Amino acid sequence: MIFCVQTGWIGEERGMDLIVLTLKGMGFGLAVAAPVGPMSLLCMRRTLASGWQPGLATGAGIATGDAAYGCVAALGLASVSHFMLAHERPLHLAAGLFLLYLGLRTVFSGPSPDASAPVTIGTARAYGSAVLLTLTNPPTIIMFAAIFASMAPAAGFDPISALATVGGVAAGSMLWWCGVVGVVSAFRHAIGQRMRRWIDRVAGMTLAVFGALDVRRAL
Repeated sequence: MIFCVQTGWIGEERGMDLIVLTLKGMGFGLAVAAPVGPMSLLCMRRTLASGWQPGLATGAGIATGDAAYGCVAALGLASVSHFMLAHERPLHLAAGLFLLYLGLRTVFSGPSPDASAPVTIGTARAYGSAVLLTLTNPPTIIMFAAIFASMAPAAGFDPISALATVGGVAAGSMLWWCGVVGVVSAFRHAIGQRMRRWIDRVAGMTLAVFGALDVRRAL
């Protein structure tokens, strides 16, 4: 963006507007990512059990899902949002069953690997599953629509301003997940096997509860 201002591709005032939109987007991205929920637990648990790579891939997947919903809201893609909201129940059912599976598998699995164990989930799989789980919550579109309505310029979003805002949302969300993964990774080697097992059980039960609630919403 700064390059664009310096080369005169866009005016200085326009460039500053885009920078402001990007910074606002980052703030909203942080605010959306910060509340503790099933995706936060999933990111922390994967970091604790498998290392920073799967944890960071999970965070990147969540940020990608947030950015996708942000694009839909910013560009006013009504057909996409209507489709997602129309299929809200099947999506909640899919997400709920997957969270239920992850939670119960975590609770009833054997002891967690120690800190020197190899990664137990690939980064591509961690990223893909996080994207899909994030996208199975269609009401997020409504939240982003409200956020983007409050941020929209007087003339509305054009493709460039929408891209700047969505990029800010993704960057803010990713910044949060980098912090979460960094903190969990710092304590990962200091947590003993017994404590790690109890953390796994609590995280697994919590994920299972979130999954059961999603399944109930779908029925």
